[in-house]
Amino acid sequence: MEFIHRIVSTLFDWIQSLGEWGIMLGLMLEVIPSEIVLAYGGYLVSTGAVHVVAAICFGVIGGVLAQLFIYWLGRYGGRPFLEKYGKYIFIQKKHIDQSEKWFEKYGTGVIFTARFVPIVRHAISIPAGISRMPVWRFTLLTTLAVIPWTIFFVTLGYMLGDRWQQIDEAAAPYIKPFILIALSLLIVYVVIKYTILRHRKEHTI
Repeated sequence: MEFIHRIVSTLFDWIQSLGEWGIMLGLMLEVIPSEIVLAYGGYLVSTGAVHVVAAICFGVIGGVLAQLFIYWLGRYGGRPFLEKYGKYIFIQKKHIDQSEKWFEKYGTGVIFTARFVPIVRHAISIPAGISRMPVWRFTLLTTLAVIPWTIFFVTLGYMLGDRWQQIDEAAAPYIKPFILIALSLLIVYVVIKYTILRHRKEHTI
């Protein structure tokens, strides 16, 4: 346990030494949960070590690149590869199963909404890659979801300051509304998609 603590502490020192680049690389490595890296980025903003705009921009870039990496693993490695090696990026078989169910049920629009839902948030990139979803669409939907996520946790980390390590406790009251909004958007997307498909079907008969 002490060994793991030293590694994590070293990673945070490394992020601090690199500033906004450290935030981006920390998110890309996927060793520490994104919300913790972003909260630490907010803390760095509060100390004046990083500018808030830089923290958010590099946070968004790092978050998107991390998901693109998982997307490419799904696209070129497939499910067997990820079932075997996914544990190294904290993706388990149950995460893959759940994300595939969501993707099959809701389609590509779930790439945006699933980013705010635990369990499927990271793994949803896998079925997108396996199904060879157009990379431009995947990148657009991922970016649109990563932006508010990044702003939220950087801001919360900034407000917490020296208490940034309490991010889980501080974010808890807001996560549920995030999920409810995401699910509401998902329902709207499904209804619109169903309506369009039904309209097309009626006009082809």
